[in-house]
Amino acid sequence: MSCRDKTPAQAPKNNVPLVAGNGREITFPDTAIAAMFRTERLENSGINARLSAPGKIAATVLSSGSGAAQPIVLFENPDLAGNYTQLIQHQTNISQIQHINIRQRQIELDRIKDLQAHGAATGQDLLNAQTALSMEQSALANEKASIIEHETKLKAAGFNPEALRKAGAGTAYLICDIPENQAGAVSTGQTCSISFTPFPGEQFSGTVDAIADVVDNVSRMLKVRLLVSNATNKLRAGMFAQAVFGISEGNIPSISKNALVTVQGKSYVFVKKGPCTFERREIQTGQQVGDRIVVLGGLGSDEDIASEGVIQLKGLSFGY
Repeated sequence: MSCRDKTPAQAPKNNVPLVAGNGREITFPDTAIAAMFRTERLENSGINARLSAPGKIAATVLSSGSGAAQPIVLFENPDLAGNYTQLIQHQTNISQIQHINIRQRQIELDRIKDLQAHGAATGQDLLNAQTALSMEQSALANEKASIIEHETKLKAAGFNPEALRKAGAGTAYLICDIPENQAGAVSTGQTCSISFTPFPGEQFSGTVDAIADVVDNVSRMLKVRLLVSNATNKLRAGMFAQAVFGISEGNIPSISKNALVTVQGKSYVFVKKGPCTFERREIQTGQQVGDRIVVLGGLGSDEDIASEGVIQLKGLSFGY
């Protein structure tokens, strides 16, 4: 009797997804599980965003009261002030050696050669003149080598030494940091709105003067130099600021930044191919604008892209 009353045990439901094609295709056992991975439809649309970047007034340019040929540059960083001063000194030395010292030594050498040809100078006189010219040429080479060190330090801090020399009084240089993945969103000549901590509610206008050639290896940030008018000398070196760039793209395909996974330098998304199936797809991406990433290739129109639970799909696809 008790044996007849027993209900046959049911096999446990299999909730393990099927991963095929070396991780390229993931199939879930039922639609309820697959529905946990929400999707968005790829479509063309205009995207707009505002990129906000913290910064600091790194230098201001003032006119020289003594009537010097070059304006005074006040740096927030005293080490940069020392580099700039030494750079100017080396440039002055180079001009002196090139246009005066070497020319004089060359004239003296030519005179000694002429005198020797007429028997009025000895071989030692000729050797001395040649040595004097060689010493000036060596001094010129040393001065040029010294300039490289100071130029490198100034450029690493976001300054162009040549631009500093030509800068007009009443100019302020603002250095701000932007993420590496936003480098394509900022370009030379672009304008931006700037607010400074000491002047709440007041807006200043700046222009992108240059973008650094080197990305910080630790923070992955890129320095951008902005020019700001400081005719009234309100701005001081060291003042903190916030620069805001308006970014927009035309009618182009884009995806949520949450939909993208990057593995070994390649970009992937997971396309929903059926009620329970996702396909890993390598794509080509453009710049990120706000929370959207421009898609340049790899996706067709009206495809559904996983935008939530993507980390779990990545783990199933790549095995980690």
